[in-house]
Amino acid sequence: MNSESEIAIRNQPGVPAIRSVNWGGLQALYLKEVRRFFKVQLQTIWAPALTTLLYLVIFTVALGRVKREVLGVSFPDFLAPGLIIMGMMQNAFANSSFSLLVGKIQGTIVDYLMPPLSTAEVLFGLAGAAATRAVLVGFAIWGAMMFWPDVHVMPRHIWAIALFGLLGSFMLAFMGVLTSIWAEKFDHAAAVTNFVVAPLALLSGTFYSVDKLAPTFAAISHANPFHYAISGFRYGFIGQADIPLGFGIALLVGINVVLAATCYLLLKTGWKIKS
Repeated sequence: MNSESEIAIRNQPGVPAIRSVNWGGLQALYLKEVRRFFKVQLQTIWAPALTTLLYLVIFTVALGRVKREVLGVSFPDFLAPGLIIMGMMQNAFANSSFSLLVGKIQGTIVDYLMPPLSTAEVLFGLAGAAATRAVLVGFAIWGAMMFWPDVHVMPRHIWAIALFGLLGSFMLAFMGVLTSIWAEKFDHAAAVTNFVVAPLALLSGTFYSVDKLAPTFAAISHANPFHYAISGFRYGFIGQADIPLGFGIALLVGINVVLAATCYLLLKTGWKIKS
Protein backbone atom coordinates (compact mmCIF):
# COMPACT_ATOMS: atom_id res chain seq x y z
CA MET A 1 0.00 0.00 0.00
CA ASN A 2 2.84 2.34 0.77
CA SER A 3 4.29 2.01 -2.73
CA GLU A 4 0.86 2.49 -4.32
CA SER A 5 0.20 5.60 -2.25
CA GLU A 6 3.62 7.01 -3.15
CA ILE A 7 2.89 6.46 -6.86
CA ALA A 8 -0.50 8.12 -6.49
CA ILE A 9 1.03 11.13 -4.74
CA ARG A 10 3.81 11.35 -7.34
CA ASN A 11 1.25 11.38 -10.16
CA GLN A 12 -0.74 14.26 -8.72
CA PRO A 13 -0.54 17.57 -10.68
CA GLY A 14 2.11 19.92 -9.36
CA VAL A 15 4.16 17.19 -7.66
CA PRO A 16 7.58 16.83 -9.33
CA ALA A 17 8.31 13.30 -10.50
CA ILE A 18 12.04 14.05 -10.87
CA ARG A 19 13.25 15.04 -7.44
CA SER A 20 17.00 15.28 -8.11
CA VAL A 21 19.04 15.70 -11.30
CA ASN A 22 17.30 14.83 -14.56
CA TRP A 23 20.34 13.04 -15.99
CA GLY A 24 18.42 11.80 -19.02
CA GLY A 25 17.19 15.28 -19.90
CA LEU A 26 20.60 16.84 -19.26
CA GLN A 27 22.23 14.27 -21.52
CA ALA A 28 19.63 14.88 -24.23
CA LEU A 29 20.20 18.66 -24.17
CA TYR A 30 23.98 18.22 -24.17
CA LEU A 31 23.90 15.80 -27.10
CA LYS A 32 21.51 18.07 -29.01
CA GLU A 33 23.94 20.98 -28.68
CA VAL A 34 26.95 18.83 -29.58
CA ARG A 35 25.24 17.37 -32.65
CA ARG A 36 24.19 20.85 -33.72
CA PHE A 37 27.75 22.10 -34.07
CA PHE A 38 29.15 18.72 -35.14
CA LYS A 39 26.84 18.56 -38.17
CA VAL A 40 28.74 21.56 -39.55
CA GLN A 41 32.14 20.56 -38.16
CA LEU A 42 33.94 22.00 -41.16
CA GLN A 43 32.73 25.42 -40.04
CA THR A 44 32.75 24.95 -36.26
CA ILE A 45 35.94 22.90 -35.68
CA TRP A 46 38.25 22.73 -38.68
CA ALA A 47 37.82 26.30 -39.96
CA PRO A 48 38.63 27.88 -36.55
CA ALA A 49 41.63 25.55 -36.24
CA LEU A 50 42.91 26.69 -39.63
CA THR A 51 42.35 30.36 -38.77
CA THR A 52 44.32 29.97 -35.55
CA LEU A 53 47.14 28.22 -37.38
CA LEU A 54 47.45 31.21 -39.70
CA TYR A 55 48.68 33.27 -36.74
CA LEU A 56 51.49 30.77 -36.27
CA VAL A 57 52.33 30.87 -39.97
CA ILE A 58 52.41 34.68 -40.04
CA PHE A 59 54.64 35.04 -36.99
CA THR A 60 57.08 32.28 -37.91
CA VAL A 61 57.41 33.63 -41.45
CA ALA A 62 57.79 37.21 -40.18
CA LEU A 63 60.57 36.22 -37.80
CA GLY A 64 62.36 34.27 -40.48
CA ARG A 65 65.66 32.99 -39.11
CA VAL A 66 65.64 35.27 -36.07
CA LYS A 67 66.06 33.06 -32.99
CA ARG A 68 64.07 34.94 -30.39
CA GLU A 69 63.47 33.41 -26.96
CA VAL A 70 60.65 34.11 -24.51
CA LEU A 71 60.54 32.58 -21.01
CA GLY A 72 63.54 30.44 -21.93
CA VAL A 73 62.02 28.82 -25.03
CA SER A 74 61.91 29.74 -28.71
CA PHE A 75 59.18 32.19 -29.71
CA PRO A 76 57.20 29.61 -31.77
CA ASP A 77 57.19 27.25 -28.77
CA PHE A 78 56.01 30.13 -26.57
CA LEU A 79 53.34 31.19 -29.07
CA ALA A 80 51.81 27.80 -29.92
CA PRO A 81 50.13 26.94 -26.57
CA GLY A 82 48.63 30.42 -26.31
CA LEU A 83 47.14 30.06 -29.77
CA ILE A 84 45.62 26.70 -28.85
CA ILE A 85 43.74 27.96 -25.80
CA MET A 86 42.85 31.25 -27.48
CA GLY A 87 41.10 29.24 -30.20
CA MET A 88 39.43 27.08 -27.56
CA MET A 89 38.02 30.01 -25.60
CA GLN A 90 36.80 31.93 -28.64
CA ASN A 91 34.93 28.89 -29.93
CA ALA A 92 33.42 28.14 -26.53
CA PHE A 93 31.96 31.64 -26.59
CA ALA A 94 30.79 31.30 -30.19
CA ASN A 95 28.91 28.10 -29.40
CA SER A 96 27.11 29.14 -26.21
CA SER A 97 26.28 32.64 -27.48
CA PHE A 98 24.32 31.09 -30.36
CA SER A 99 21.96 28.60 -28.72
CA LEU A 100 19.39 30.69 -26.85
CA LEU A 101 19.76 33.61 -29.25
CA VAL A 102 18.77 31.60 -32.32
CA GLY A 103 15.88 30.17 -30.31
CA LYS A 104 14.60 33.67 -29.54
CA ILE A 105 14.98 34.82 -33.14
CA GLN A 106 13.38 31.73 -34.70
CA GLY A 107 10.70 31.39 -32.04
CA THR A 108 11.95 27.99 -30.85
CA ILE A 109 13.03 29.14 -27.38
CA VAL A 110 10.18 27.02 -26.02
CA ASP A 111 12.33 23.96 -26.80
CA TYR A 112 14.58 25.03 -23.92
CA LEU A 113 11.81 26.15 -21.56
CA MET A 114 9.21 23.39 -21.80
CA PRO A 115 11.24 20.19 -21.18
CA PRO A 116 11.42 18.97 -17.54
CA LEU A 117 14.85 20.51 -16.99
CA SER A 118 15.88 22.69 -14.08
CA THR A 119 17.62 26.01 -14.64
CA ALA A 120 20.97 24.54 -13.63
CA GLU A 121 20.52 21.61 -16.02
CA VAL A 122 19.83 23.95 -18.95
CA LEU A 123 22.82 26.10 -18.03
CA PHE A 124 25.30 23.27 -17.70
CA GLY A 125 23.95 21.48 -20.76
CA LEU A 126 24.69 24.58 -22.85
CA ALA A 127 28.03 25.30 -21.18
CA GLY A 128 29.12 21.67 -21.34
CA ALA A 129 28.47 21.50 -25.08
CA ALA A 130 30.42 24.74 -25.60
CA ALA A 131 33.36 23.37 -23.61
CA THR A 132 33.21 20.18 -25.70
CA ARG A 133 33.54 22.21 -28.89
CA ALA A 134 36.45 24.08 -27.33
CA VAL A 135 38.25 20.82 -26.50
CA LEU A 136 37.72 19.47 -30.02
CA VAL A 137 39.06 22.69 -31.56
CA GLY A 138 42.03 22.52 -29.18
CA PHE A 139 42.86 18.97 -30.22
CA ALA A 140 42.56 19.93 -33.90
CA ILE A 141 44.99 22.84 -33.49
CA TRP A 142 47.39 20.83 -31.34
CA GLY A 143 47.39 17.93 -33.80
CA ALA A 144 48.27 20.24 -36.68
CA MET A 145 51.02 21.95 -34.65
CA MET A 146 52.60 18.58 -33.89
CA PHE A 147 53.67 18.44 -37.55
CA TRP A 148 54.71 22.09 -37.82
CA PRO A 149 58.47 22.60 -38.34
CA ASP A 150 60.44 23.98 -35.37
CA VAL A 151 57.39 23.98 -33.06
CA HIS A 152 57.40 21.71 -30.01
CA VAL A 153 54.05 21.23 -28.30
CA MET A 154 54.63 18.07 -26.31
CA PRO A 155 52.80 18.33 -22.95
CA ARG A 156 54.88 18.55 -19.78
CA HIS A 157 52.18 19.05 -17.14
CA ILE A 158 48.91 17.44 -18.21
CA TRP A 159 47.10 18.69 -15.12
CA ALA A 160 47.78 22.33 -16.00
CA ILE A 161 46.68 21.85 -19.60
CA ALA A 162 43.42 20.18 -18.54
CA LEU A 163 42.66 22.50 -15.62
CA PHE A 164 43.40 25.85 -17.25
CA GLY A 165 41.93 24.67 -20.56
CA LEU A 166 38.62 23.78 -18.92
CA LEU A 167 38.53 26.85 -16.67
CA GLY A 168 39.16 29.13 -19.64
CA SER A 169 36.65 27.32 -21.84
CA PHE A 170 33.89 27.35 -19.22
CA MET A 171 34.57 31.02 -18.47
CA LEU A 172 33.87 31.90 -22.10
CA ALA A 173 30.98 29.42 -22.25
CA PHE A 174 29.24 31.22 -19.37
CA MET A 175 30.00 34.58 -21.00
CA GLY A 176 28.41 33.24 -24.16
CA VAL A 177 25.27 32.17 -22.29
CA LEU A 178 25.04 35.66 -20.76
CA THR A 179 25.36 37.18 -24.21
CA SER A 180 22.74 34.79 -25.58
CA ILE A 181 20.32 35.81 -22.83
CA TRP A 182 20.89 39.53 -23.33
CA ALA A 183 21.13 39.71 -27.13
CA GLU A 184 18.02 40.24 -29.22
CA LYS A 185 19.67 39.89 -32.65
CA PHE A 186 22.87 38.55 -34.13
CA ASP A 187 24.36 42.05 -34.28
CA HIS A 188 24.34 42.19 -30.48
CA ALA A 189 26.28 38.93 -30.16
CA ALA A 190 28.69 40.04 -32.88
CA ALA A 191 29.29 43.30 -31.00
CA VAL A 192 30.32 41.41 -27.85
CA THR A 193 32.59 39.18 -29.94
CA ASN A 194 34.27 42.08 -31.72
CA PHE A 195 34.48 44.63 -28.91
CA VAL A 196 34.94 42.42 -25.83
CA VAL A 197 36.09 38.87 -26.57
CA ALA A 198 38.49 39.57 -29.45
CA PRO A 199 40.36 42.46 -27.74
CA LEU A 200 40.66 40.52 -24.47
CA ALA A 201 41.99 37.48 -26.36
CA LEU A 202 44.51 39.41 -28.45
CA LEU A 203 45.75 41.54 -25.52
CA SER A 204 46.11 38.65 -23.09
CA GLY A 205 49.78 37.79 -23.50
CA THR A 206 49.26 35.26 -26.27
CA PHE A 207 51.84 36.92 -28.50
CA TYR A 208 54.16 38.40 -25.88
CA SER A 209 55.38 38.02 -22.33
CA VAL A 210 53.65 40.43 -19.98
CA ASP A 211 56.87 40.81 -17.95
CA LYS A 212 58.47 42.62 -20.92
CA LEU A 213 55.79 45.33 -21.03
CA ALA A 214 55.88 48.80 -19.54
CA PRO A 215 54.31 48.92 -16.05
CA THR A 216 51.06 50.51 -17.26
CA PHE A 217 50.47 47.96 -20.01
CA ALA A 218 51.58 45.12 -17.72
CA ALA A 219 48.95 46.21 -15.16
CA ILE A 220 46.29 46.23 -17.88
CA SER A 221 47.29 42.72 -18.95
CA HIS A 222 47.21 41.47 -15.36
CA ALA A 223 43.64 42.79 -15.08
CA ASN A 224 42.65 40.64 -18.06
CA PRO A 225 41.29 37.23 -16.93
CA PHE A 226 42.19 35.72 -20.31
CA HIS A 227 45.85 36.23 -19.42
CA TYR A 228 45.67 33.82 -16.47
CA ALA A 229 44.02 31.06 -18.49
CA ILE A 230 46.53 31.41 -21.32
CA SER A 231 49.61 31.65 -19.10
CA GLY A 232 48.56 28.66 -16.99
CA PHE A 233 47.76 26.62 -20.09
CA ARG A 234 51.15 27.55 -21.59
CA TYR A 235 52.85 26.35 -18.41
CA GLY A 236 51.56 22.87 -19.17
CA PHE A 237 53.64 22.85 -22.37
CA ILE A 238 56.81 24.84 -21.63
CA GLY A 239 57.05 24.52 -17.84
CA GLN A 240 57.24 28.31 -17.39
CA ALA A 241 54.55 30.83 -16.45
CA ASP A 242 54.46 34.58 -15.89
CA ILE A 243 51.72 34.31 -13.26
CA PRO A 244 51.46 32.64 -9.83
CA LEU A 245 49.64 29.44 -10.77
CA GLY A 246 47.73 29.16 -7.50
CA PHE A 247 46.41 32.70 -7.79
CA GLY A 248 45.47 32.10 -11.44
CA ILE A 249 43.47 28.99 -10.54
CA ALA A 250 41.67 30.74 -7.66
CA LEU A 251 40.86 33.75 -9.84
CA LEU A 252 39.47 31.69 -12.71
CA VAL A 253 37.42 29.51 -10.36
CA GLY A 254 35.98 32.65 -8.75
CA ILE A 255 35.13 34.21 -12.11
CA ASN A 256 33.47 30.99 -13.27
CA VAL A 257 31.38 30.82 -10.09
CA VAL A 258 30.25 34.45 -10.47
CA LEU A 259 29.43 34.03 -14.16
CA ALA A 260 27.58 30.75 -13.55
CA ALA A 261 25.58 32.28 -10.70
CA THR A 262 24.67 35.29 -12.85
CA CYS A 263 23.56 33.05 -15.72
CA TYR A 264 21.54 30.94 -13.31
CA LEU A 265 19.71 33.92 -11.82
CA LEU A 266 18.90 35.42 -15.23
CA LEU A 267 17.66 32.08 -16.58
CA LYS A 268 15.65 31.51 -13.41
CA THR A 269 13.89 34.86 -13.69
CA GLY A 270 13.41 34.47 -17.45
CA TRP A 271 14.87 37.90 -18.23
CA LYS A 272 14.55 38.56 -21.99
CA ILE A 273 13.59 34.91 -22.49
CA LYS A 274 10.13 34.33 -21.04
CA SER A 275 8.81 37.84 -21.63
